[in-house]
Amino acid sequence: MKTGLITSDTYQNHNTGDGHPEKIDRVTVVIDNFKKLDNKDLVWKKPSKFDRSLLEITHNSDYINFVEKSFPEKGLSFLDGDTIISPGSKDATSDAVGSIITAIDGVQNKDFKNAFCAVRPPGHHAEKNKAMGFCIYNNVAVGANYLINKYKLKKIAIIDFDVHHGNGTQDIFYDNEKVLYISTHQYPYYPGSGTNDEKGKHNNILNIPLPAGTTSEEYLNAYEFVLNKIKEFKPEFILLSAGFDAHKDDPLAQLQLESKDFYSITKRTLELSKQYCDGKVVSILEGGYDLQALQESTEMHVKALLEFN
Repeated sequence: MKTGLITSDTYQNHNTGDGHPEKIDRVTVVIDNFKKLDNKDLVWKKPSKFDRSLLEITHNSDYINFVEKSFPEKGLSFLDGDTIISPGSKDATSDAVGSIITAIDGVQNKDFKNAFCAVRPPGHHAEKNKAMGFCIYNNVAVGANYLINKYKLKKIAIIDFDVHHGNGTQDIFYDNEKVLYISTHQYPYYPGSGTNDEKGKHNNILNIPLPAGTTSEEYLNAYEFVLNKIKEFKPEFILLSAGFDAHKDDPLAQLQLESKDFYSITKRTLELSKQYCDGKVVSILEGGYDLQALQESTEMHVKALLEFN
């Protein structure tokens, strides 16, 4: 079996303006690196088109209408203070969602063992009816709902190791017993949510807040809580909100992980996934704003995905 790499050139047309950290180069450095590595076990695929009804399971219909009407014909528009869109953002946003649909179908149909989606904009801050923190639609949440509705799964785990709490994903699944959401993140920090006592209606939320300065060793020890919760939940499929901004070189946070730590995180998760869901794992890019750190960390992440085959 192989690893799927789902991406599209449309991310290049999602212009967020000069000086914005969520910039085009983020995905370019990732994709260029994988092209250079030229691993024959990577299956490159473009995202599929999808019906609006898939979005409506996750997001409020009025919000979807608002987003669709907000894409400008020229220049830039603001969905919130941080979330900027341009004319090309419409296709990029659609392809970010389509990527996780394509990845899930590929894993379910055994086209590849697991997959990584190299996309922008990211998604985990987007709530049911609100854009936030560079995010427009919640890509990973659409993926989880797709697994529930298309494949009739009853236990999906989302592990979010972005340095910022995925408030949007938590908001969407807070009262959904079919979805376990686990987040490791710097706290106190943006967006202000993600405390220990936010547990979900069905004890289906696990937040692991970490102080600024958390070292690799401290983080990897804390990750045991993630793995123990997965053992307890026994998921049929695992989705990863793969943010790489917990890296020590990232300009937007103060955790101290190194590139190789993302190999360890991924490998430990995959080893556990074998026991409960036959290794069915799809990962989608969230944050990561130092280009060199992002290139190295995604390479380590996908290295673990490939080795698991």
